[in-house]
Amino acid sequence: MKITYDAEVDALSIVFRETTVTTKHLAEGIAADYDTQGRLAGIEILDAVKRFGDAETLRQVVLEGIGPATRPKN
Repeated sequence: MKITYDAEVDALSIVFRETTVTTKHLAEGIAADYDTQGRLAGIEILDAVKRFGDAETLRQVVLEGIGPATRPKN
């Protein structure tokens, strides 16, 4: 997963997987990208700072419930 913020256009992008996508506009300034199997591949939010209140909010990312990666045993 990759989270990027473009300050020039005030856009937040969350990409779950790099693939060919179809974009569905969910609301003004909010779009979701889906892969060919209909799985969510990414989200883009325009006017991000305006929507979230301030730029500091974008600097705080907390992932809960994600433990260390485990590898399958052979």
